[in-house]
Amino acid sequence: MLFERDNWQEIFATIRKNKLRTTLTMLGVLWGIFMLVIMLGAGNGLRNGVLQEFGGTATNSFFIWAQPTTKSYMGMKPGRVYNFNLADVEVLKQIKELEVISPMISLGDYETATNIICGLKATSGEVHANYPISQSIKKVKLSKGRYINDLDIKEKRKVCIIGSRIEEVLFEKGKNPVGEYILINGVYFRVIGVTVANSGGGEGRQEATRINLPFTTFQQAYHTGDLVGWFEIKSVKEVPAEISEQKVLAILREHHKISPDDHKGIGHWNSSIEYNKLNGLFMGIEILIWIVGSGTLLAGVIGISNIMLIVVKERTKEIGVKRALGAIPSQIIGQIMIEAIFLTAIAGYFGLLLGILLLEGLNAMIGDSGEMFRNPTVDFGVAVKALIILIVSGAFAGLIPAKKAVDVKPVEALRAE
Repeated sequence: MLFERDNWQEIFATIRKNKLRTTLTMLGVLWGIFMLVIMLGAGNGLRNGVLQEFGGTATNSFFIWAQPTTKSYMGMKPGRVYNFNLADVEVLKQIKELEVISPMISLGDYETATNIICGLKATSGEVHANYPISQSIKKVKLSKGRYINDLDIKEKRKVCIIGSRIEEVLFEKGKNPVGEYILINGVYFRVIGVTVANSGGGEGRQEATRINLPFTTFQQAYHTGDLVGWFEIKSVKEVPAEISEQKVLAILREHHKISPDDHKGIGHWNSSIEYNKLNGLFMGIEILIWIVGSGTLLAGVIGISNIMLIVVKERTKEIGVKRALGAIPSQIIGQIMIEAIFLTAIAGYFGLLLGILLLEGLNAMIGDSGEMFRNPTVDFGVAVKALIILIVSGAFAGLIPAKKAVDVKPVEALRAE
């Protein structure tokens, strides 16, 4: 049936006879699949743009920092200021659900800019101190050199890793800053690496102006003792970060004599919770896109079905002749359905192609410069799935007209004008 030449000759003859009608009908399907692809691509672009803020950060991690208490406890008034210290690391090691505990500290408050000088040039940026293990929580990408290692920590080497923006301001274009010295708050450090932003938006800009130092070197150079600014903590894979976070908060409240009910006495941010919230939001958007897109597709498919009903009515006499000459119902049904599927598949293919081409063009224009909108593409699997759904819909579109064609009685069909 599918490869019979006579059937295809009849299909093409019908299309040639009604070119305008067929074109307009196919446009409905083409527009439906085109809009579905564009909306899916736009949804992915928005998702990629927002989630790039998590670039390089483990999604089962969280961050803890000290802030003034808000409730009285054990005779101490609210508003008490305290600090985390290295002794907290040993306390946190009691929690088996933690995979990584990385103490961090910075010059001044978090996000405070510090003057950095190289020769006659100066700029400003954040200065952070950490351990090599922090790489397993927030991966640092390097364009030159290397990252902090265990020997840097052990020997308290005066080395640093600078951000790409700092390299751009302090060093001539084309010059490799690795091995050069820069002055940070009165202390010289040798540059051993240059980072590139792992994420976009504000976080990406901060990474570009950030300097990383070995934690032990920072302690010695700036006389901070065992002070810790904040902790980057990663939960083991088997345990959700939310559970580990609650255990960390409980043990730190106890260690620093903070009321168990003081939920603002310790600052914390959980990447897992935020990541899951955003994923849930974008899943909802994707479902909405499929509902709206499927509705648009359905309108096009209904148009195909209506046209096939008209085709059946126009060919009533021809169908009657076939039935009188011994054509079985399955042959009649097959021919009508093949025509419906053919029109739907061709229109769907071109709609899919146009949608993908437009998205690729948009992606080429945006490149890596997009912050809230990035890489608006559609997975090949999703595109194929949409086309298969369309073809199946085309088959259903031909069912009603095919059933009507089979119900035609040969005698009445031969009398039809």
